[in-house]
Amino acid sequence: MQKIRNLVLPIAILLGFIFHRYIVLIKDVTPWIIFVLLYITLCNIDLKKIKFSWLHLWILGFQIVLSLALYLMIKPFSPILAQGALVIVLTPTAISAPVVAVMLGANLSTMLTSTLLSNLMVALISPLYFSWTGIHVDLPFFESSWMVLSKVTPLIIFPFILALLTQRFLPTVAKMIVKPKNLPFFLWAFGLTIVIGSTIEYIYTMDSSKNELLIYMASFSLVICVLQFAFGRWIGKRYGDVVAGGQSLGQKNTVLSIWMAQTYLNPISSVVPASYVLWQNLFNSYQLFQKSREEKK
Repeated sequence: MQKIRNLVLPIAILLGFIFHRYIVLIKDVTPWIIFVLLYITLCNIDLKKIKFSWLHLWILGFQIVLSLALYLMIKPFSPILAQGALVIVLTPTAISAPVVAVMLGANLSTMLTSTLLSNLMVALISPLYFSWTGIHVDLPFFESSWMVLSKVTPLIIFPFILALLTQRFLPTVAKMIVKPKNLPFFLWAFGLTIVIGSTIEYIYTMDSSKNELLIYMASFSLVICVLQFAFGRWIGKRYGDVVAGGQSLGQKNTVLSIWMAQTYLNPISSVVPASYVLWQNLFNSYQLFQKSREEKK
C-alpha cells in the first residue's frame, strides 16, 4: 500500500497532462468527493480525543493573519499570485494529515483537533475573504459573502453534523463506513487527479505571455510550504509536539484549496496550491524516509 501511495502523485500529474481536456468535464464532482472524504474521516474521529490547546490557536491565527497579509502585500504586483497565496495559506489541515503525523510520532488527539478546527475555521472565514478577493468582488459584500457561504459551509459543516448524527444514532453504520481503510485514500487520489487535470487545462488555454507568472507561482508555493512547515514545527516545539505543529500547518487539504481557487478566484491562481501538492508530498516522503531509517538504526 505504501508503494501505491508513493505513486499516486506522479500518476495524478501524468493523467492530468494526458487527459486534461476530458477531466475538466467532470470537475463538478469535486465538491462531492470533498464532502464524502470529510464525512468518512469525521465518522472515524472520537470526539473524546479532541483536546484544545494554545498550539491550535497559534496555528489558526497564523493561517488567518498570514493569508490576509500575503494577499495585501502581493496584490499590487500580481493579483493572481496574491489570490494563490491567500488560498493555500488559508487551506485547512489535510484530512490525511493525522495518519502521516502519527507515523512520524505526533500525538493523535492533537492532530484530530487541528484537522477539525482548521476545517471549521475555513467554513467561517473563506466566505468573508472570497467576497472581496474573488470573482464576486463586484457584488455587494453581503450578497457575495452569502454566495460563497452557501456553497463552502455546507461542504464542510454538513459532513461534520452528519458524522456526529451517524456516530450517535447509527454506530453500526459508522463502523461499516470507516471499515474500508483505503477508501478515503483512493477517493483523495481520484479528487487529486481531477483538480490537477483541471489546473493543467487552465494552463493550456491561458495566454502564453503568463508563462513567467507560472514559474513565480510554482516557486512561491515552495516558499510558502517551507514557511508553514517551519513555523508549525517551531510553535509545536514550544508546546511539546514538533511533528503535530508542522503537519497541522504544513500538510494542506490541497484538493479543497484547488477547488476553491478554481471556483471563487481567478482559476489560474490554482497553480499555487497545485504546485504545493508536489512540495508537501516531497517533504512528507523525506520525513517518512528519515523516520524509517532512524527506526532501523
